[in-house]
Amino acid sequence: MTQRSSKISFSQKYEPENFEPFVKATRIPDELIEKGKDLKSITEIVQNGNDFKITITIRSNAIHNEFTFGQETDFATVAGSKIKACVTLDSANKFIIKLNSVTSVTGLSENKLLDTLTIGAITHKRISERV
Repeated sequence: MTQRSSKISFSQKYEPENFEPFVKATRIPDELIEKGKDLKSITEIVQNGNDFKITITIRSNAIHNEFTFGQETDFATVAGSKIKACVTLDSANKFIIKLNSVTSVTGLSENKLLDTLTIGAITHKRISERV
């Protein structure tokens, strides 16, 4: 399958809003959620055509992932494990990734990064503002 180039640049830094409901659905223990719920994270996306570098930084911890549309990649998780997945381009401004039980659809709308994260029947929409 040939992937087309994205017409909208995802390159930018974004800060999420209200991630707690989704984190609870991933079965992370309440004490870890409580410790981390007031922590701000910053997502930095650097796009070069169909190649992406994404860094999520929480305090001094950072998770780095790189991928190219249509190619299987090892993705680092918050828990420190690696998951193989392939990112597909759904439209000029949305990409989809399935990591085990989590499906993420990420897109741009004006100055916001929109993530729809789904685990089973639980869906959480996360809106991140450009910083």
